[in-house]
Amino acid sequence: MKALVWSKDMCPYCDRAKALLKQKGIEFEERKIGGGWTKEQLLESVPTARTVPQIFLDGILVGGYDQLKAKFDKEEIQ
Repeated sequence: MKALVWSKDMCPYCDRAKALLKQKGIEFEERKIGGGWTKEQLLESVPTARTVPQIFLDGILVGGYDQLKAKFDKEEIQ
């Protein structure tokens, strides 16, 4: 499984999402707004995005940190 994380500096939810992915052993690419990526590029990828992080797992949009955590929690229960 591979992940893509749209993030920005000074974003605690971005930090939590990246830490959770590392904990699960999932490699991820980070696209940091203001660090070589623009908000416009994020909106091209996720037109409905209003916040970061925006997280993709294997090319499928999961959403933000809360949705990522819920997905992992659900999978661990099953």
